[in-house]
Amino acid sequence: QVQLVESGGGLVQAGGSLRLSCEASGLTFSSYNMGWFRQTPGKEREFVAHITTSGGTTTYLDSVKGRFTISRDNAKNTVYLQMNSLKPEDTAVYYCAAGAPIILARILREYGYWGQGTQVTVSS
Repeated sequence: QVQLVESGGGLVQAGGSLRLSCEASGLTFSSYNMGWFRQTPGKEREFVAHITTSGGTTTYLDSVKGRFTISRDNAKNTVYLQMNSLKPEDTAVYYCAAGAPIILARILREYGYWGQGTQVTVSS
């Protein structure tokens, strides 16, 4: 049974930082591309970041480039999202996702497994 468990969300002031973690089990983690998505009420879930199996290639939503960093530790079956210089518009539920193979990293249906989400709230 595949499980993705996110943690690290919370309430932070604008300009602050948070690091999200997503620990995977039940799959060969090093064989999966990993992604982070986010969703606010009434809106579609949107792509935030993606990392390839080895961590050699990363992709980001334009609005988070230079502020967010995705990384992974295959020995710990964990993917991270370091979020700096947070803005109120970053407020959302953040989800991690796993997929193999991935052709279009920004597309939700490319990912077969999803976590339950963690809330990030940025106050102004």
